[in-house]
Amino acid sequence: MQIYFSPFSPYVRKCLVTAHELGLNERMQLLPSNANPVTRDREIIEKNPLGKVPTFVTDEGAVLYDSRVVCEYLNDLAKGSLFPAGGDARWAALTLQALGDGILDGALIARYEDVARPEPLRWPQWRAAQLDKAETSLAHLSAHPELIAPGRVDIGTLTVACALWYLDLR
Repeated sequence: MQIYFSPFSPYVRKCLVTAHELGLNERMQLLPSNANPVTRDREIIEKNPLGKVPTFVTDEGAVLYDSRVVCEYLNDLAKGSLFPAGGDARWAALTLQALGDGILDGALIARYEDVARPEPLRWPQWRAAQLDKAETSLAHLSAHPELIAPGRVDIGTLTVACALWYLDLR
């Protein structure tokens, strides 16, 4: 298995942590990339028309993209339990994953506003609104600690952990 990655991509980190939790990390070859929202990496685009990381290639040569798809594939491959099979536990894990991904989306958009958009075109209110997604989500998690109960390891808690890593990084 191969994954096009950037060491600072929170979505790649989510896939790598998933692989680690499932005991698949040793099977994954890391392919460096130059993913960028403006100067797109043509090597990635050959595999993934979106030109984004993570872009994942299975042992059979199938190409998967988006961390949600890659993580679910890895869980299925390992016959893991990061994605509960059904019922309330499944919906709770998927909803928490959506919250973590939303935090990442807002933080990444704010980062791009700072580093990719030319300074005269930057929109401070847009950036603030994106970061507010992280702030309101963190306040929600603080008000509902049962959502990230100690010992709970699923795709939701894993995604929130990667979001916290990215917020700390940036």
